[in-house]
This record gives sequence, structure tokens and C-alpha cells, in this order.
Amino acid sequence: MSGRHALPRDPRGLWLVLLLLLSSMFAAVVLEGWTNHEFDAAKNRRDCTAPVPEAVEEGGPVLRINGDAVKSAAMPARTVALTFDGALDPVWTSRMLDLLREHHAHATFFLFGVQVARNPDLVRRIREEGHEIGSNTYTGADLGTASPSRARLELSLTQAALAGAMGIHTKLLRMPHTTSVDTMCGAEWKAARRAAEDGYLLVASDKWYRKPSQGAVRQFTHTGRAYKEVEKLLSNRNVDRFTTVTAGLGVASAGTPTSTFERWQGTGLVWGITVGHVLARAMNWAVAVAGGLGVLRLILLVLFARAHVRRTTRVRPAASCLREVKDPVTVLVPAYNEEMGIESTIRSLLASTHSDLQIVVIDDGSTDRTAELARGIGDPRVMVVRQSNAGKAAALNTGLRHAMHDIVVMVDADTVFEPEAVHRLIQPLASPDVGAVSGNTKVGNRRRFLGRWQHLEYVFQFNLDRRMLELLECMPTVPGAIGAFRREPLTGLGGVSEDTFAEDTDLTMAFWRRGWRVVYEGSAVAWTEVPTSLRQLWRQRYRWCYGTLQAMWKHRRAFFETGPAGRFGRRGLSYLAVFRVVLPLLAPVIDVFALYGMLFRDPVEAGCVWLGFLAIELLCAGFALRLDGERLRALWVMPLQVIVYRQLLYLVIIQSVVAVLVGTRLRWHRAQRFGSAAHGLVQEVASAELSSR
Repeated sequence: MSGRHALPRDPRGLWLVLLLLLSSMFAAVVLEGWTNHEFDAAKNRRDCTAPVPEAVEEGGPVLRINGDAVKSAAMPARTVALTFDGALDPVWTSRMLDLLREHHAHATFFLFGVQVARNPDLVRRIREEGHEIGSNTYTGADLGTASPSRARLELSLTQAALAGAMGIHTKLLRMPHTTSVDTMCGAEWKAARRAAEDGYLLVASDKWYRKPSQGAVRQFTHTGRAYKEVEKLLSNRNVDRFTTVTAGLGVASAGTPTSTFERWQGTGLVWGITVGHVLARAMNWAVAVAGGLGVLRLILLVLFARAHVRRTTRVRPAASCLREVKDPVTVLVPAYNEEMGIESTIRSLLASTHSDLQIVVIDDGSTDRTAELARGIGDPRVMVVRQSNAGKAAALNTGLRHAMHDIVVMVDADTVFEPEAVHRLIQPLASPDVGAVSGNTKVGNRRRFLGRWQHLEYVFQFNLDRRMLELLECMPTVPGAIGAFRREPLTGLGGVSEDTFAEDTDLTMAFWRRGWRVVYEGSAVAWTEVPTSLRQLWRQRYRWCYGTLQAMWKHRRAFFETGPAGRFGRRGLSYLAVFRVVLPLLAPVIDVFALYGMLFRDPVEAGCVWLGFLAIELLCAGFALRLDGERLRALWVMPLQVIVYRQLLYLVIIQSVVAVLVGTRLRWHRAQRFGSAAHGLVQEVASAELSSR
């Protein structure tokens, strides 16, 4: 239906921004995963198949390779080049820098590129205090084992990180997992030659028996043990100078300025690593929170559903014996272009065992034969009212003005009622404090995947929710497909509000705030036609979610009120906020975590976590199907529902939340009807289910 919200359009730019944001976050997490866990990682060295050339083995620890020509160099006597490699440690690296400053010594730090990106301030301090920066590759992967393309990526990413953090490139390289030059053997030597072709000066270290007084390159890590070794070495009186590699050799500094474009590229990498690191850590917390909330919700749903069954089988029969509600009922059927199903809806109502009915069909400016078909039924209990298109809420208010009875049932024009549905629906109104009753909406067109997925959602999510929320006295929605209301409070509220897109949720919340209870009657069954395409489903759920958020904000003061209104506010609004907004926003993290774990961590562990959640949901869904008298074979589509369908709903919620936050308004989207109910599908499903009970 269209109405007062019809003109403003949902901007496509909002969806584009969301897509770009989610894609950027995903890319950052993938980069973080590759950085930490090395998708094609090569951290274990292969055994050497050939030694380094003899000239290299007998030369110094600093190598310049030009084709087959190799030049080596060593530190002059009484000069020690202090070198550090491996991962930076915020504590011990800082202490090491303090120690070097205290002794007026300088050193060369061979850094992992990812450590540069994660600790730019510490790296800048290294540079500012006169130390030299070299490359230890990006992740510390063994270049001899890595493919040539991987090796180039390791080196180029490190240069990008240095450009982003300090605006420099370096031509010094220490190959990971090497110490003295003889460890650069076999495949490692081939990798060294490839790196030298790119202009790198390769730096190893002297063997342990090389005395500092002879001049040496010493290799340390960022640990407490290394700190003590350096402290002892700095006290060696046989050394005149502790310096960097290039200063010891008397050559130009290895650090060269980068271009502006390279700095921008590097800055992007630094930001990407920072964001990815934060997201990865946040993902761990989000998985714990989402998993905990999800399991808690499922446990609560099952426990309260069992309690609801016991209550309805013991308490309600006793109450109904006092007074069976046989009062006449007005049924309001708002309709806009519903020619495919309007006859089926009206005839199902006329076949009701509760025969004292007034059926008011409100044609809301239809452009098809909806009104003609409704009039053509020719039953005096059916009244057809026509109006210009004004929206569903306005149509219901028009029908309310024509209502003759004190009990009003609101239905959708694509819904087919079981014969006992109306009578059962109004029975809870025997309690004087009950103002509204929700019926049990079932999916009629469930032959295809999308229909089956929605069928599971209606039974598992919606109906279990209603059972629990009734006991907690905070059920937030009487669905538009089947709901009964007392006419007096309905008119006292001024009818159905047009303030939100979820007029049924808005109205239900208003009843709570007026002190009325709202209950669920699962035996009152109506069959509805659900969207048959992803596009229609998206539009419907976007409207539902957006409208629910509007209604929550409109009735936010209920949180601070007393009596039934306060109970609804503190329980119902809190439940909606936590389990209908926060949890769906966090829930995709579980699936992302499973994918992340399979790619970068332990695939078995990640798969077990995901399958564990799925198993719990399958058990709870099976319980819900049994409660609703449905067949358990519907569960076979649930794994696909989790993978495909639920992701769509999560994106809908994300878009709705963002749309509300930025103040976007949207128009009313109406799903295309195919008359599934009218062509017998609902009756077929209903008879099959009734025969199985």
C-alpha cells in the first residue's frame, strides 16, 4: 500500500555507502588474517639442498649481489653494528631504545612490515633517535619457501608500511630465519639473489666466535634476554663504536624519501592494518557476545514456550469455562489491488464457525477489480467501502468508523482463516484486562525455498517469541494478518496511527501503554501469502524493521512508566533492542568468524563452532515445529536458511538502523500477489497439517 509516506524515496546512495563500508571492513579483516596466519604461509624452512658459494661463506656478513658477482663486507675493527629483528615489543623495544640512548649507541632495526603498520609511533621513535631501519619482510615468512610472487609481496608491503609510517623506503634486508651467511643456502640463496636484483643490500650476522674487537655484526631480538646481552656488550671496553650497518661500512644511509603518492599508499596500508587488527579483536568479542546472547535467547524461548504450553492447557480452559465469548465481531479487511486473493479471504471468513460477523472490506484506491470481486460475493454480512489511496492505517480507520461491534478483528487481504480461527482468537478477551490478541500466522506458499525459509522463521522465530513475550507481559506486535482488539480502547487511541510503517507494532505498544494486556492465541490459525522473490522480501522486511525502530522510538517513554506500560517498556523494548537490533547486528560475525577461521586459523575448530550453533538452532526449531503441529521434515532447509536467507535479513537490519540514524524516509512497498491462497495451496497445506496432528 502507499500512503502518507509515499513520496520520499530511499536513496540508493545509502546502500552504496553500506556496501562500500562492509567491503572495506571485510578487506581489512582478510588482510589482518593473512598477516597473522599467512594464508599460503612459509614459516618453516626447508633443508638446504646446496651450500652458498664459497666466496660468500668466507666473506663478511653484508652482501651485495650483482648477477654472478658477489661482494661482501664486514665491520672494521673495534666497531660493532647492533642489529635487531623479529617482532617489536612495546615494553622491551622501548627499554632497548632507552639503553642505547644512555650509551650514545645506534643500531639497525630490521622490522616486520606488519609491525611497522601496527606500531608507527614506536617506529618513528626508532628513526628519530638516529637508528636505522631495514626490512625483515612483511610477516617474517621464509623467502626460500615462499613463491616468487609471495616474496615480492612480502617486500613491497614492507616498503609501503615504511612509507606510510615514516615516508621512507629502505634498501637493507635481513632474510627471516637466517643468522650468518652460511644459513642463506639452497632455496634461500635463490631468494636472496632475487631480492638483490631489486637493489637490496643483504645483511646477515657474524658467527658467535667473531670477537667484537675484530669488528662484528651482532643479531638480537626484542626480548628481556637480549636486553641483558646488549647491556653486557655495551660495557665491552674493546669496542670503540656501536653503530648502524651503513655507518659502520661508511656508505650512504639506506633510508630514502618516498613520493607523495607512495606515502598515501602506505598510509592506506597502515590504516587498513590498524582497522583490520581492531576488527579482528572486536570480532572475537563479538562472537562471544553474539554467541552468548544467541544461546541465551534460545534457552529462554524453549523454557518459556514450555511454560506457555502448560499455562494454556491448564489456566485458559478454566477461565473460558466462566464465559465463552460469543459476542458479534467486526472484521476489517484493508485491500489495495488484491484481486488475486480477496475472494478467498472473504469466503474463509464467511465459513467461520463464529457466524455473527460484520466484514468490512476497505478498498484503498485499488486500480484492479478488488472492490467488484468483494461485492460480487453477495453476502449481506460483507460491506465494501471505497476510498482514495491513503495507506493501510487510514484504510483501517475508515473501516473502524463503519464497525458495528465491540470486538474488532483486523486481517490482511491475502490471508485465509481456518473455520475456528475467529472464535478461538477472541476467547482470551473473556479476561477483562486483555485488550488485544495475536493469532497464529502460518505460511501458505511454502513450496519453494524462499517460502520454506519464511515458514521456519514464522514458526521458530515469531511464534516462540510470542509465547515467551506473552508470559513476560510485553508482546510488542499483534500481526496485521490476524489480530483481535477491543473497539473502545482502539477508538480511544484515535484509531490506528499513521506515524510509523509498522502500524501493527505501533498499535500494540499503544495498547500496553494504556494499561491493556496483549496475549497470543496459537490455536487461532490463519494462512498468509509471503513474498516470493528476494526483492519483495527485502522491501517487506525493510519496512517492518524500519517501522519497528520508529515505534520503539515513539514509545520509548514506556521504559520509565509504571504498571503494564512500564513492564512492557522495560521488558519489551529492552528485548527488542537487544535481540531484534543488537543481536542481529552482531550475529553475522559468527558466520564471518567461521569463514575467517577456516581460511586463517583452525578449520576444524571454526567448523565445529559454526556447526554447534546450527545444531542448537535445529533442536530449538524442531521443538517449535512440534508445538505448532508442523512436520519436522521442514528442518532440512535450515542450514541453507542460515547461510543465505538469514544473511539477507541481517543486511536489512543494518540498512534499517543506518537509515533511521541518518533520517532517511522510505515509501511503502507492496508485495506482488499471486493468489496462492485463492488457488488452493493454503487449503492443501492446512488439510495435510490437520491430518498429521
